Amino acid sequence: MNVAAILKGKGRAVATARPETLLQAIVEKLTAKRIGAIVIVGANGAVGGIISERDIIRAVAERGAASLQQPVSEFMTRQVVICSEADTLDQLMATMTAGRFRHIPVVEDGALVGIVSIGDVVKHHIAEVEMEASALRTYLLAG
Repeated sequence: MNVAAILKGKGRAVATARPETLLQAIVEKLTAKRIGAIVIVGANGAVGGIISERDIIRAVAERGAASLQQPVSEFMTRQVVICSEADTLDQLMATMTAGRFRHIPVVEDGALVGIVSIGDVVKHHIAEVEMEASALRTYLLAG
C-alpha cells in the first residue's frame, strides 16, 4: 500500500497557515480541528515549515506564555521531511521512526496535496496485515 491509497481513503484536506500567524491562532486551530500539526505555507503555497503540538509545548517551556503572541515562524520546523504519493507504508514508518515525528506532508510536483499522520499509517498497516492473514487462513483451509 502507498500514500496515494491512504489519501484516497482519508481525503486530501490539509490544515495550513502562513508564517506570520500568531502561535495562539495555531493553538486554536489545532484545538478546533482536533489535529496534531499544521503545515506552514508561503505566499506561493509551497511548504515552508510545519508546527506540531510538541513544537508548541517546547516554545511555551522555553519562552513562556508570551510565545503565544509570536509568529509561528519563530517556532516551526523549517527542514520539513516530505513524501510523495508513491511512497509505501514501510517507507513512511521507517522515516517517521528515524525522524521521531508523527506527520509528513505529501508533495507532488512542488504542490502540497495531503498530509499523512502516524495514525493513518498504523491504521492502514493493520488493515493490510489483517487482509494478508485472512488470505492465508482461506488458503490453508482450502487445502
